[in-house]
Amino acid sequence: MPLRRRQLLQLAAAGAGSGAWWLLGQQQQPATAAPNSPPDLCLGLISDLNASYGSTSYIPQVSQGLRQLLALKPALVVCAGDMVAGQKRGLSAGQLDGMWESFARTVLAPVRQAGLPFLPAVGNHDGSPGFEADRAAVRRFWQPRRQALGLQFVDAGDFPFHYSALQHEVFWLVWDASSGRIPSSQLSWARQQLASPAAQQARLRLVVGHLPLVGVSRGRDRAGETLDQAAAVQNLLEQGRVQAYISGHQHAWFPARRGQLDLIHLGAMGSGPRRLLQGSIPPQQTYTTLDINWGNSSLVETTYAVASGQPVAWSRLPATLMGRAGVLNRNVQARSIRR
Repeated sequence: MPLRRRQLLQLAAAGAGSGAWWLLGQQQQPATAAPNSPPDLCLGLISDLNASYGSTSYIPQVSQGLRQLLALKPALVVCAGDMVAGQKRGLSAGQLDGMWESFARTVLAPVRQAGLPFLPAVGNHDGSPGFEADRAAVRRFWQPRRQALGLQFVDAGDFPFHYSALQHEVFWLVWDASSGRIPSSQLSWARQQLASPAAQQARLRLVVGHLPLVGVSRGRDRAGETLDQAAAVQNLLEQGRVQAYISGHQHAWFPARRGQLDLIHLGAMGSGPRRLLQGSIPPQQTYTTLDINWGNSSLVETTYAVASGQPVAWSRLPATLMGRAGVLNRNVQARSIRR
């Protein structure tokens, strides 16, 4: 979809200012709306914001990309994990809390001051299993803020590790994919949530977790960098009529289609972007939007390069990736919403 003129002007203007502290297989392409008509709903997606281990600062591209995204007027902002730079033995409670305080100033405050809900998922550098101090810091930061995020919870579960919410007729399920293994009890909870009236009566169902089902980037297509039992997890999502699984961790954007499921692998907006397994796209910081039109039941995915503020050309992506899990097909940019 062409970038709307209004969006181009907004992106050009999004150059200055920073947030203050805040306390607390392929589908057939559907017919699209008129080129300049705004979507019924725009969703903003970011991931992998952190810098080096223990860092309490962010590279400039994080604030730059966030300003660009907010200029596009999304209805909410979703982060697929790695908001801070933990997962290092020896970080004190004070150091961990300091990283989250920096996240609050740099990322959370601008989003909430724009009046937008913020929907987080926990990444391996936020609160990986086995790093109990990290997970305790996650709870100290997020649980007091739960009611101030603008989310309409269906099941608060063990927020922010797993929970569900209903926003703008979209059912969101977030699970703890901060490691390769999602606990069986949590998979059972997810199955029940996706079968619930709230989920099945929603116009769209989306699931968010940090680790993906399959690897798409160099150095990350290996055990421990993707979810275990990926086929069983995918089957669970397909049975729940989920449109897309949104993930991070790979630090490279690739929109894929596998079976009946869209796989949205978000690129990094912070340090360490990576190359795809194949193709010529250089590593770059990115963020993604999903434009939804209810009238014709369509969804359009667009990813922007932070350096230019412009969309990454779909045609630059390889048509397929060949990795450990076999062939992974690139999705189409505009696709039908699953009913």
